[in-house]
Amino acid sequence: MKDKILHTPAGVRDIYNKECRRKLKVQETLHHVLELYCYQDIQTPTFEFFDIFNREKGTVASKEMYKFFDRDNNTLVLRPDMTPSIARCVAKYFKEEKHPVRLSYVGNTFINNSSYQGKLKETTQLGAELIGDDTSAADAEILAMVIDSLLAVGLEEFQVDVGHVDFFKGIFEAANINEEQEENLKTLIENKNFFGLEEMASTLEESELKDSMLQFHALYGGMEVLETAKTLVKNKKSLKAIERLEKLKRALDNYGFSQYISFDLSMVSHYDYYTGIIFNGYTYGTGDALVKGGRYDNLLRQFGKDAPSIGYAFVVDEVLLALSRQKINVPIEVDKTLVLYQPSQQKAAIETAKKLRQKEEHVELCRKSSRKELESYLEYCSAQEFNTCLYFEDSTHIRKITIATKEEQLVDVNTL
Repeated sequence: MKDKILHTPAGVRDIYNKECRRKLKVQETLHHVLELYCYQDIQTPTFEFFDIFNREKGTVASKEMYKFFDRDNNTLVLRPDMTPSIARCVAKYFKEEKHPVRLSYVGNTFINNSSYQGKLKETTQLGAELIGDDTSAADAEILAMVIDSLLAVGLEEFQVDVGHVDFFKGIFEAANINEEQEENLKTLIENKNFFGLEEMASTLEESELKDSMLQFHALYGGMEVLETAKTLVKNKKSLKAIERLEKLKRALDNYGFSQYISFDLSMVSHYDYYTGIIFNGYTYGTGDALVKGGRYDNLLRQFGKDAPSIGYAFVVDEVLLALSRQKINVPIEVDKTLVLYQPSQQKAAIETAKKLRQKEEHVELCRKSSRKELESYLEYCSAQEFNTCLYFEDSTHIRKITIATKEEQLVDVNTL
């Protein structure tokens, strides 16, 4: 049992030392892009009432949430998704706001899904929400931030797939199929099961649904996808979805980001609150999307504020995995100094460390043990990536040792 408690449960992990510094640096870089677009920080609780995330809100299934009770017997959950929490906050604190609200966040989410083999159940998400703007310009701004963010962390080869939930929703409504058939079709579409779709198409009479399933392979690609889609449907909802994507494409042309965009009209989402465009960002070296998002114009209404909204969330852990597998360096080099002293030189060593820190230098203060040789501390410096060791010979003279080269020089404490 003593050994067991040293390990983490399945689906969670410790992050420390250099890996932790890399993660914080990536978060800082992603967050800086949001600052450049004037998005303001918001923090929400790690756990909330179950009703914030219940089935009616369109978030994850109840069985995939970590649930527990408070002393008043209220059902609480560890947040599985950030967007409903942000929606609750906006409805409470920005209820009368008439202008768009731009918010950014970083926090951990928790999914209790045993089928996620090798997947983390606790992940860090960093994202943005644009509340109160229903235009295609708002869609384009969100996607531009996604692309700017991916470029900022050093990724160059990536693609953002964009779809629209109303494309197939319009087709399903026109086909007048029942709920069970719709769910089966969504599963086939999500899994890109061409054979299953062709088999189901063979049971249908001529319809938009049959045409779209037989042409399913042509629903992914560039601008030509939208032209092909127009020939497959006649219902207003699907055609309006295509028109919205065309407007989005023109706006992204103005950003100069069209080369990073592909259209995927077969895209479906697990989150039922999405009402418009949806998108996923991919790169090689990772099996899942780095970023997911979309428009959710009806979600805030459930909390008491009727406001169109769109947002996205980066899965920071997936971004780190992609950077590592693509061997992209995350610059986290920091000049660090170890101030090593004998007990009798403590006052002078502390004053030296304070003086260096006032100059924004990173300093670790260490009292030398009589049981350890200087070489042991130099090995420690090398392992911990220190640049310099300042070893007090006496209260006024210091041996300044450059760790990489082992070069030494004797300096006066007043010259530092």
